[in-house]
Amino acid sequence: MAVMRARIGLATLATSALAALLAGCSPGSVVDRVPESLGGLPSAAPARPATPYQYPAVHDMPPARATRPMTEEELDKAQKELRAVRDRQEGREAAERGAAAGKKPPPAPKTGQNTGAKTNP
Repeated sequence: MAVMRARIGLATLATSALAALLAGCSPGSVVDRVPESLGGLPSAAPARPATPYQYPAVHDMPPARATRPMTEEELDKAQKELRAVRDRQEGREAAERGAAAGKKPPPAPKTGQNTGAKTNP
């Protein structure tokens, strides 16, 4: 009697495993076909998209740069130009504040010189 129960249990297990494997190969999702009363999707659930979502290629390497990085001389020149523009802007703003208050504007800072602020390397 025990041998027969073991064979029935083994047959049931093999049948369940085969059914699970075949369900994985089916063209549609088995979960979509389960009735709502047995825990399936509700009738008001939106339909699945016709094509599966395409994930972005996160491991692909970007193409090589078309331009070369700036040289040290070009970087220094760009930083000096930006400092000069900043100094002119600050001088203009101070002059406008002074004119609004009736004061004499301060002298404009010299361009191209470090005004005491340390620059980032």
